[in-house]
Amino acid sequence: MTKGRPEDIRAVPVRHPGRWVAVAVIAVLAAMFVNSMATNSALHWDVISQVFVDHTVIAGLRITLELTVMSMVVGVLGGILLAVMRLSKNPVLSGISWLYIWVFRGTPVLVQLFFWNFLGAVFPKVGLGIPFGPTFVSWNYNDLISGLTVCVLGLGLNEAAYFSEIVRAGILSVDEGQAEAASSLGLTHAQTLGRIVLPQAMRVIIPPAGNETISMLKTTSLVSTIAIVDLTRAGQDIGNRTLYVIPSLIAVSLWYLLFTSILSVGQFYVERYYARGTNRSLPRTPWQKIRENVLSRRFHSKPGGAA
Repeated sequence: MTKGRPEDIRAVPVRHPGRWVAVAVIAVLAAMFVNSMATNSALHWDVISQVFVDHTVIAGLRITLELTVMSMVVGVLGGILLAVMRLSKNPVLSGISWLYIWVFRGTPVLVQLFFWNFLGAVFPKVGLGIPFGPTFVSWNYNDLISGLTVCVLGLGLNEAAYFSEIVRAGILSVDEGQAEAASSLGLTHAQTLGRIVLPQAMRVIIPPAGNETISMLKTTSLVSTIAIVDLTRAGQDIGNRTLYVIPSLIAVSLWYLLFTSILSVGQFYVERYYARGTNRSLPRTPWQKIRENVLSRRFHSKPGGAA
């Protein structure tokens, strides 16, 4: 008896009713939220649009961005130095690095900002001279350290303590054989660190470093407590002056949300760049995902497109 050709297997996709229920619930809640935000007269969207482009807010935004960049530069350079010291075989350097990290990670950044701001009450004069001897030249602390410098010191030195642990984790993630091979080729410790270890460690360092940069942008709002007119302080001043407190804070929050989104996109592409050589295929960009989804839908929508 000759057996006939077996029937084709009919694949039936698995149903996920729970997913559709969850999507429906989320869609309803999102629609309710958008409707309440759009129709709530207490929000005063016309005021929000005015505050968003107010010259005081724009000036405060400039201060916030400057503080973010300068503080991160101090934090990154200081963090690399502290990480190298922490990994040093010299117990003095390693101990100093550990003590610094312990102090700055163990105290609130707001307290550190107050400390640097009022340090002139403890040391009214800052001078150069012979240790335990005469002072050749001196300056008034408040004249030497401006408000912007206080903010950079408070934010940057605190960031260095956290960033050092990120760099240390990245360095430790590189196999020790890499450093041994570089040493056998005659490279110095500094050359090995700069040319071999750190470039490979960047794959581990970049993701948390991007998060720290985004966090720094928002942490700069603390400088409003020491009379620095940053983005947050500008919004507070406008709200207190006009009594539109909530609209002013929403306008300020939109600026923070815009720049954190820009930094997030930049972080994605930097991570993607350093992923080369470690992944067989690079992570797809958002535009690539959109194109693939659109093309796949077009393909499946055509008659006979699906197998």
